Amino acid sequence: MPKILAFDYGTVRIGLAETDDLKMMAFGLDTIPTKEIFVYLNQYLKNNTVELFVVGEPKQMDGSHSESEVFIQDFIKKLDNTYHIPIQRFDERFTSKMAFNTMISSGISKKKRQNKGLVDKISATIILQEFLNIS
Repeated sequence: MPKILAFDYGTVRIGLAETDDLKMMAFGLDTIPTKEIFVYLNQYLKNNTVELFVVGEPKQMDGSHSESEVFIQDFIKKLDNTYHIPIQRFDERFTSKMAFNTMISSGISKKKRQNKGLVDKISATIILQEFLNIS
């Protein structure tokens, strides 16, 4: 069954999350260095069918785009030109804070909470689950 794949884009690394086969739940998949994302996706798509990409849309408190939007737009263009899979954006405000709070409430040690890759993966999971909740 086709899945939905979500991205928490960063210039250093990208957090990834995927749905279950019924597209009801989001699961953290991985954190990949940004420069290696297309190599990773090529391998992932050999073994999985994806019907939709969801890319986090970072916004300021006033609703305007963050400075990173320029980089995300370049990523989206390459994603679209490479795979021709539909792409939807989803507001990712507060997901990093929510990810950090999730780690605390889950009992993850302070040392592991400093792992920014783990925060990115959890953020991607939150983006995807929130997307599923309103879809």
